[in-house]
Amino acid sequence: MRISECYKKQRHTISFEFFPPKTPEGEKKLFQIVTDLKKLSPSFVTVTYGALGNTQANTLRIVEEIKNGVGLEVAAHLTCVAHSREEIERILETLRTKSVENLVALRGDAQGDVPFKAPPNGFHYASELVRFIRAHPRFGKAFALCVAGYPEGHPECKDKKKDLEHLKRKVGEGADVVVTQLFLDNKFYFDFVERARKSGITVPIVPGIMPVTHGPQIQKFSKMCGATIPEPVSQAIARFGEDQTAITEFGIEYATEQCRQLLQGGAPGLHFYTLNQSLATRRIYANLNLAPAS
Repeated sequence: MRISECYKKQRHTISFEFFPPKTPEGEKKLFQIVTDLKKLSPSFVTVTYGALGNTQANTLRIVEEIKNGVGLEVAAHLTCVAHSREEIERILETLRTKSVENLVALRGDAQGDVPFKAPPNGFHYASELVRFIRAHPRFGKAFALCVAGYPEGHPECKDKKKDLEHLKRKVGEGADVVVTQLFLDNKFYFDFVERARKSGITVPIVPGIMPVTHGPQIQKFSKMCGATIPEPVSQAIARFGEDQTAITEFGIEYATEQCRQLLQGGAPGLHFYTLNQSLATRRIYANLNLAPAS
């Protein structure tokens, strides 16, 4: 099923994100986690690949196995980084032959302090990638397309009005769904949705959730995507330090309340950045009574 249909047919669409491990041991563990989380009956899952495209082959193989082996609907990430139009076409053809119908179309991250530079005969922006796919004679109708949104503004464009214009362009080119980068204060999500609706964006805007299970890790990811760390989270990170059990328990409770408020406030679903772990997601599901009866 195309993920665009999930948001039309389901009251709350729940999805998970995974990344391709770098080792055979890591990949074995990943599929154990995917199989474990399948019991929660997610609507779909997504699979990323490295900013330089250096895990592309692994991503395609993992996407195929999740779709046709594990039996979960899956969306493959596709970025502008390191790919020419011809390479994008080959990836799209490969995905279509494997019966993958969903894509997460992204620009991709710049490396370090070096500004993003489009590859030869490639794309500068995700909106260009979306336009290319939608206008393609073979692939234009083959995929549902998801794009990213930044509730607090993209790190490279902190002007929220301009950033929203960029999002509107991506949607206008043919994106079906927006999934946000992580945020830890729901006021940013609700403000983002309100501004998006006023600008004319009508597609589902799905909150991206990353439970706080490791202090330095959440600080790193928050900095990368320009997310504010609220005072209660900062205090918990400082208070619990290296006590992994304590910070995980705090993070699960914090994310549970965050998700409860989001769903009550009208969010069309939840997209969990799992970091290839299952504990926090399973516990949050149980707390919210989202898991199907066993």
